[in-house]
Amino acid sequence: MANLETNLGVLKLKNPLMTASGTFGYGAEYAEFVHLDSIGAVVVKGISPFPWEGNPPPRTAEVTSGLLNSIGLQNPGVEKFISGKDYLPALVARKATVIVNIWGRNISDYIEVAKRLDEHRDKIAALELNISCPNIKEGGIAFGTNLKATEDLVSAVRKSVKMPIITKLSPNVADIRPFAKCAEDSGSDMISLINTVLGMSIDIESRRPRLARVTGGLSGPAIKPIALRMVYEAASAVNIPIIGMGGISSAEDAIEFFLAGADAVAVGTAIFADPTLPAKIISGISAYLDRHSISSVAEIVGAMKK
Repeated sequence: MANLETNLGVLKLKNPLMTASGTFGYGAEYAEFVHLDSIGAVVVKGISPFPWEGNPPPRTAEVTSGLLNSIGLQNPGVEKFISGKDYLPALVARKATVIVNIWGRNISDYIEVAKRLDEHRDKIAALELNISCPNIKEGGIAFGTNLKATEDLVSAVRKSVKMPIITKLSPNVADIRPFAKCAEDSGSDMISLINTVLGMSIDIESRRPRLARVTGGLSGPAIKPIALRMVYEAASAVNIPIIGMGGISSAEDAIEFFLAGADAVAVGTAIFADPTLPAKIISGISAYLDRHSISSVAEIVGAMKK
């Protein structure tokens, strides 16, 4: 039987399947559908130093082969996440490997939340810097579409914490490679990509946008070809581990990402339709490796034949 243990440099996981931030709540919400300790890592919704209400409704709209969202990074704030019974304590009790996605309106915000979480690095495996959310006016994508801003932010957080850092990159750039390289050079231990692609939808009867903020982030199967291409390009630019995501809804999808250069993958929007999907994908990856007499996922990372 294939060994699913995954080595992401400074981060070791029991398998290469994660949940994508923003799609799995804070983990406990899905505990009745999947054993949280069976997933490589649970990546929680974005946490800021302060409680945040997010954007006004409507905040989601189903579209062909995907979902538009403009949630706006709603979260309870770092203090409640650390101490609230439904947040970090619930994940620890279920022996989940926890990765915390973090964000802020400015570099000081990122540093504040990162430092606070770093005090609990015995319970948290890594931080994921969200520099790519298109649904807030300040921070987020503003850092992920400007190389100097990316460098400044990643460098500042790297100097502030001891735990591993993952930088989540934006697809809303002309070329992902410089941003991947910038994150690596600035001290990120890993990169994850992609976040949602900016899009919109209109109700032709009311002649109004389906989202209150007009535009939102597109996720789901529609963006998988874009995500695969960007993972493939990023893999040619960096030597640090890559976590691929975007439209994954099956083990076959996950394997495409491995072949393109991802060391691990994250499933997101598809979980809304099938909360048991993480377990199915893990099983499917194992079956694929066994069928091809491959001993580990690492053997197929970047192994696409040209």
